[in-house]
Amino acid sequence: METLSVVQSLLIALWVAAVMSRWLGGGATLTLRFSPLMTGLVVGVIMGDVKQAMIVTAALQLIYMGVFSPGGSMPSEPSIAAAIAVPVALLGDLKPEAAIAVAVPVGLLGSYLYQLRFFINTFLGKYTDKAVEELNDRAIKRSIITLPTLASFTLFVPLVFVALYFGAPMIADVITMLEGTVVFHILEVVGGGLAAIGIATTVYVIGRKDYLVFFFLAYFMSVSLKSLNITMVTYAIFGLLIALIFIMTQKGKQSSTQTTSSSINSVDEDDYDDGF
Repeated sequence: METLSVVQSLLIALWVAAVMSRWLGGGATLTLRFSPLMTGLVVGVIMGDVKQAMIVTAALQLIYMGVFSPGGSMPSEPSIAAAIAVPVALLGDLKPEAAIAVAVPVGLLGSYLYQLRFFINTFLGKYTDKAVEELNDRAIKRSIITLPTLASFTLFVPLVFVALYFGAPMIADVITMLEGTVVFHILEVVGGGLAAIGIATTVYVIGRKDYLVFFFLAYFMSVSLKSLNITMVTYAIFGLLIALIFIMTQKGKQSSTQTTSSSINSVDEDDYDDGF
């Protein structure tokens, strides 16, 4: 069984720590943390198989489409899940559905690690209070940026490194041994079901009844045109054109409504003037 090298495990661990510390790119790390796509890309680059890594990550993205973060607290950590599940899938040559079954418990454990990071930050709050009392700008920046970032790297780098270097090959071996068994079939079914739940949750939350027609249009287009082997880029262009047409029709309706209302107002004013 192929294993991850020390350098590969360390690079992925450093990336996860940077994302979870919310230091990398400032506010951009919120998006990186809430989505596994960029982490999957980084893992693919490090492991030298970007194509398969993104195929697996796309499946992971489906289940996290329905995950919300009230108050910034995630019930599961997509970045950590992708950092472990994607290497496991690449090492064991697993299907995306099986990788989903690995990502779910890993992401749940990652959420507990993030809560532990919050707990550590509470001790750093004493330094912040002291710096504020002294009106020390440098100390304030150090207490709210530098120290929490170092705490995050100290927490996540060793744990993710150990999980990747020692755990990922073991998990891949176990799942490979289970291939073809009932257990493996259950993993695939559960993985596919979780992806469907993610899509359904997203449609329920952001789906308006008058916009569902576009959802069904996209679905039946993908089914009808499957034999043509159309790429996602082509579908994206179709979607962009349809969106532009819809926007133009909406603008046309608004302009006609405004014209009608202005003409009615002018008629009313004329009638008012005629009355005097």
